[in-house]
Amino acid sequence: MRELILLRHAEAMQIALGGSDRARPLSLRGEQEARQAGHWLREQGALPDVVLCSPARRAQMTVERALDALFAHASAPVPKFVPEIYEATPGMLIALLEQHAGSAEQALLVGHNPGMEQLLALLTSGRSPDARGIPPAGLAWVELQDAGLEPGSARLRAFWSP
Repeated sequence: MRELILLRHAEAMQIALGGSDRARPLSLRGEQEARQAGHWLREQGALPDVVLCSPARRAQMTVERALDALFAHASAPVPKFVPEIYEATPGMLIALLEQHAGSAEQALLVGHNPGMEQLLALLTSGRSPDARGIPPAGLAWVELQDAGLEPGSARLRAFWSP
């Protein structure tokens, strides 16, 4: 893998009384944020060949809207919904990326904090406690060096948030 794009799910609704966190849908604002993220990726020339996503409803809705905007006139890659992404640590996310996206040129990972922001910090600075936060629908695009997904081996190419 040469490039990794991290997309945190967009703004979600609050948990309904007696509801499940995994079942929370996007808010109307979140739907718009997810589309904006896809438009930004299209403007930047992103073309992920592998898409991994948390199965949480808000992440599913985020990836659907982002990919619709990114691949407006082309067929998008089919997202792979990986249950372990939901509460993954940075180390777990690296293992999942190696397992599911190792041969990809560019992978898109859609998930949740704190795992996403900690993964970004680990890849770029070598330390996950350095995490500064990825806001809802925030994107971090990193270029991986020859070392792949090793701590401190990536360079932040771009960061975007709505």
